[in-house]
Amino acid sequence: MEWRYEPITPGLSYACAIRRVVHVGSTLYQDVELVETEPFGMCLVLDGKIQSAESDEFIYHESLVHPALISHPRPESVCIAGGGEGSTAREVLRHSSVKRLVMVDLDEELVRICRKHLTGFHQGAFDDPRLQVCFDDIRSFLLSYPDYFDVIILDLPDPMKDNPTALLYTLNFYKILRARLKPGGMLVTQAGPATLLNHQEVFTAIYNTLKLVFPKVVPYTVHVDSFGETWGFVFASFGTSPLNLSVEQVNSNLLHDGVGGLRCYDGIQHQGLFSLPRYLRSSLHNEERVITEQTPVFVY
Repeated sequence: MEWRYEPITPGLSYACAIRRVVHVGSTLYQDVELVETEPFGMCLVLDGKIQSAESDEFIYHESLVHPALISHPRPESVCIAGGGEGSTAREVLRHSSVKRLVMVDLDEELVRICRKHLTGFHQGAFDDPRLQVCFDDIRSFLLSYPDYFDVIILDLPDPMKDNPTALLYTLNFYKILRARLKPGGMLVTQAGPATLLNHQEVFTAIYNTLKLVFPKVVPYTVHVDSFGETWGFVFASFGTSPLNLSVEQVNSNLLHDGVGGLRCYDGIQHQGLFSLPRYLRSSLHNEERVITEQTPVFVY
């Protein structure tokens, strides 16, 4: 039986058994693998790291998308940066209030591969008339785009060296995002690992950097088995906070916006996402490291 190993931190990795390899290749921007694993089913692997797994991608994508969209009173225009496999778009499009969704991904070949092979992930989202897919650098796109958004979702790979997305983990880029949001707009970003061993890689830096740009910044986490660790997210807005929503309000907002079929996220899970362990809360508030204006933070 063939096994694949993925590093968690220096000196620590995890392994999973491979059933079959569906695709191996490189695009202009990254190495791409589609592998069917024993524990997680089909997995999208970019530059050696699992990005989405058939068994539990819904945990990551529901947690990334819905807290922000149900916190906004009426999210009609949404932008996704990244999200090549289409699962983030799938979750956004569950909301009936969304009239316009723009997904901006640099890697056209990756999106083509995912659209062909990962139909269970995107579930037809690419065919929704509300979705516009643009193949561009998200920074250049936002600087030239004539309109503004209610919600911007950053579903980008981790800031690894020699990956072009690393330049999107800068204070300068976060200021560009702020300028492209409508009044009352919101931002949410994936923010890397959030475990005791490695939360200081990017999670605390992203949180503290966004605090320099937005008046309201809230971190949250969820465990994703296929990542081998707990994953971090950071929400930012011009004032509204998901912490103000009760269990009943979350469920009511989901129902009102016609959101059904969720397997992870609801009012109870919403409370859990934002209930961080004491050591993580302490580190976030005591760690002052931020991302500089132009230089990104790197995982490794």
